[in-house]
Amino acid sequence: MAQKIKVLIVDDSALVRQTLADIFSADSELEVVGTASDPFVAAKRMESVVPDVITLDVEMPRMDGLTFLKKIMTQHPIPVVICSAVTEKGAEATFKAMEYGAVEIITKPRISTKQFLEESAIRICDAVKAAARARMKKVTEKLTVAPKLSADAVLPPPTPVTRAVGATSKVVVVGASTGGTEALASLLLGLPANCPPVAIVQHMPEHFTNAFARRLDAMCAMHVKEAEDNDRMEPGKVLIAPGNMHMLLKRNGSHYFVELKEGPLVRRHRPSVDVLFRSAARYGGKNVVGAILTGMGDDGAVGMKEMFDAGAYTIAQDEASCVVFGMPQEAIKQGGVHKVMSLNGIAGEILRMCNGH
Repeated sequence: MAQKIKVLIVDDSALVRQTLADIFSADSELEVVGTASDPFVAAKRMESVVPDVITLDVEMPRMDGLTFLKKIMTQHPIPVVICSAVTEKGAEATFKAMEYGAVEIITKPRISTKQFLEESAIRICDAVKAAARARMKKVTEKLTVAPKLSADAVLPPPTPVTRAVGATSKVVVVGASTGGTEALASLLLGLPANCPPVAIVQHMPEHFTNAFARRLDAMCAMHVKEAEDNDRMEPGKVLIAPGNMHMLLKRNGSHYFVELKEGPLVRRHRPSVDVLFRSAARYGGKNVVGAILTGMGDDGAVGMKEMFDAGAYTIAQDEASCVVFGMPQEAIKQGGVHKVMSLNGIAGEILRMCNGH
């Protein structure tokens, strides 16, 4: 029997603590070793048992989550999953937490429809499992997660007939998950204002992607925004897939645009990297430069191989610079990666290939 991942839940809401405890207890790989209403109670709990992962609310009485997170990371680094309310203030605090060392984001679970609760439970448990395997100081073991559905559920596989023809301008597609918020910031900081258009899928809950896009927009030379249906892909523009929506690259004549779709979870995610990459293979082909960054699981691996086969140039982040090597590693195993390289070199490689070198 594999050892269970020990989880400590820190949240001032008794209902949230109970709901999370029920969700984790129903997963055979997870074990709740304690709950705490605030960081002081959490610290007391940790005297008797050190958790593998902490789920942490940001806004709490007595001590806020950010202060507690900083203490954890400076004294005894433990993977932390931020459990945040879906508010603008909550989103801003969440990205500050990611800067301080938190590795994943989940939204506070809400009891709504049966399907919503089931999907929410999948995402929450997967976030905790990804965090448990995140490299805080040393690289962890190989990571995989069982897929739920393939991109077939949203878009049929590309065929020679539908491969890209006509368009000649370059377009960049990027996928990331655990550790991706900071990796994407690093990547985009290396791209100039006149860079070919970029479409990004980062596994992130609904409503947080807009705040994430605004944060990146304030940092980068390119204009970054949360994608809207039918947004055109233009030089100098970066489109981030909205949380809870699949994003597909499409083409109208020589112009690229994005289409947003609901659809089922693909590879246990919505948005899914596989969906974006498959659409890029179909409508972009050899005009695409694709990159797969840090993240747990295998989302994007099949789609990257389809891009590779359609003539795209593909890049995977290397193990040493990943928080979690799962997604790039699976893409490499599929045989769909032209080049494996450190995060700090990927922006330059994208520009080199977009300029035809």
